Amino acid sequence: MKKLVLENFLPYRLSRLAGAVSRDFRAVYGRHYDLTVPEWRVLATLGQFGEMGAKAIGVHSDMHKTKVSRAVRALETRRWLKRGEVPEDRREEILSLTPRGEDAYAEIIPRAIVFERALLAALGPDAQALLVALERLEAHVGMRS
Repeated sequence: MKKLVLENFLPYRLSRLAGAVSRDFRAVYGRHYDLTVPEWRVLATLGQFGEMGAKAIGVHSDMHKTKVSRAVRALETRRWLKRGEVPEDRREEILSLTPRGEDAYAEIIPRAIVFERALLAALGPDAQALLVALERLEAHVGMRS
């Protein structure tokens, strides 16, 4: 029977790497704002798009609806997020950031960009090749068209 060397298996390596980068990145927003990963993803998605429904946030950020719901409640408790009605469909709500949420987003983003630049700098001249390879993998698994 052929054995799989897990630490050389690409899906395993990508998963571990994504987890490690996510944990390291949490220091950027977690230390000062005490956000969870789902809360950060909701904040970042609304910061990028302005307003969106919870279901669309889940699709965009690849999170289960339960995690999105908990994150929305937590951000709403902090008064960083507000809910608005959709007149055509009372079952759906449109979410957007409050001025407090926008301020937090505006403070975190420059730190996020510095974090990303440090990752890319660690790759040196290979950074662009990695970004191209990631786009190909994303397209292969249906994340990009």
